[in-house]
Amino acid sequence: MVGNGNSDLHALLEDELEAPLDGSTSSVSVDQERIRKAVREILLAVGEDPDREGLRETPDRVARMYAEVFRGLHQDPRVHLSTNKKFTQSYDEIVLVKDIRFASFCEHHLLPFTGVAHVAYLPDGKVIGLSKVPRVLDVLASRPQVQERLTEQLADLLMEELDAKGVAVVMEATHACMTIRGVNKPGSACITSAMRGVFRDRLSSRTEVLSLILGK
Repeated sequence: MVGNGNSDLHALLEDELEAPLDGSTSSVSVDQERIRKAVREILLAVGEDPDREGLRETPDRVARMYAEVFRGLHQDPRVHLSTNKKFTQSYDEIVLVKDIRFASFCEHHLLPFTGVAHVAYLPDGKVIGLSKVPRVLDVLASRPQVQERLTEQLADLLMEELDAKGVAVVMEATHACMTIRGVNKPGSACITSAMRGVFRDRLSSRTEVLSLILGK
């Protein structure tokens, strides 16, 4: 069950909730000038005038936007799970962080998909602060992605770095490539899951974590 830890654990989790996500952006290894030229060519290709007032600054805006939304290509998510970020704690029940909002870009059409992630792990003597899970997700999501891979990357990384007994990740997202083009189905959602360790091998553990995630 969630919430049966001692006061030290609660204090740790509360402190971590106060720490904001790192919203800094990086243009390291991003050739913004090349992006500007490419965007200008796209505007010309679709029949627009890139020199008209409303579009004059668009190539620069798009270049800065790509440097921001793809910053995860030049970041290592493991820094948020390093040894000094983990704490010894004799807590042996599920730790669940629900409704973590995220945004990523589908690598097929470079259109956004947005939603929430629910992440649980069963610690084996070590815990991390709650803010570390969203930080890791933020790095992985800030790359050209597909939801299925993003779900598995997050689960595998947490399982490996935390030495946890089990990790469960469930993601729910809406994809612009389905809602504003193609089949044009607004309101549709994609749900993916990745179960590792006891959550994959033990039906009772999987049932428990899913009931916590689904609130049933």
